[in-house]
Amino acid sequence: MRVLVVGSHGQLGTDLMATLADRHEVLGVDRDEIDITVQSSVDAVFADFSPESVVNCAAWTAVDAAEEQEGAALAVNGTGPRNLAVACARTGAWLTHLSTDYVFDGTATSPYREDAMPAPRSAYGRTKLAGEQAVQALLPESHYLVRTAWLYGLHGNNFVKTMLSLEKQRETVLVVDDQRGQPTYARDLAAHLAMMVDRRPPAGTFHATNSGECTWYDFARAVFEHAGANPDRVEATTSAQFVRPAPRPAYSVLGHSRWVEQGLPVMRSWQHALDAAFADGIDGQTV
Repeated sequence: MRVLVVGSHGQLGTDLMATLADRHEVLGVDRDEIDITVQSSVDAVFADFSPESVVNCAAWTAVDAAEEQEGAALAVNGTGPRNLAVACARTGAWLTHLSTDYVFDGTATSPYREDAMPAPRSAYGRTKLAGEQAVQALLPESHYLVRTAWLYGLHGNNFVKTMLSLEKQRETVLVVDDQRGQPTYARDLAAHLAMMVDRRPPAGTFHATNSGECTWYDFARAVFEHAGANPDRVEATTSAQFVRPAPRPAYSVLGHSRWVEQGLPVMRSWQHALDAAFADGIDGQTV
């Protein structure tokens, strides 16, 4: 199968390219090869490669910057997916589009179901929801909408790498303990995206995060423990002490019932995934 990965140089795209390479004819494109905000640029790539399946990992992920640059964020997160969906509808390709927990308001007390009503509180969330709606409208029978959260991996910048850096620089580190979610290892997410491409379950929305839940404080302590550092050097604080332009969801745990309904495995626990990340060398100690 010919698979087009958009955003192939990013944290997730890099792992997805490696995961797909041994089973499909894969083309990876990033900002140098495609401008998803321009339909003609998207159409040119489709004309050259004729993909049968497309995975969109490209996104504006600067959450705080989106508050003042919502139009620019919307071009990438809303218009971009729409343009890809238009091309897929024209050619018959399936589209797997990555979205986020930020489409929810973060006020729940139990995991958000795939059919829960979105209610974004930030510009980032609004622009990601716009992308979701475009894909669903244009490709009702040939799309996967995949929401994920708290992504980290071997490539690019992320929370785990930040904690590893701060562990070396500071005696103590303050981390919020009132935001609850699911750390998600990029390699695990890539494997599940590849499984969707291979098995092609019915179209619809899937939540793809590692299982279990924790706070950022819990996660930071686990990172310190894996690094051989004293986890008590991580100190709990509240979101009120870290005021930022974009509100963060207090609760963004995502439910996984759609995987179960389709007879597909859910992702392993976030603790086991973190074990694997260190074994894979996220701390720079293992190649």
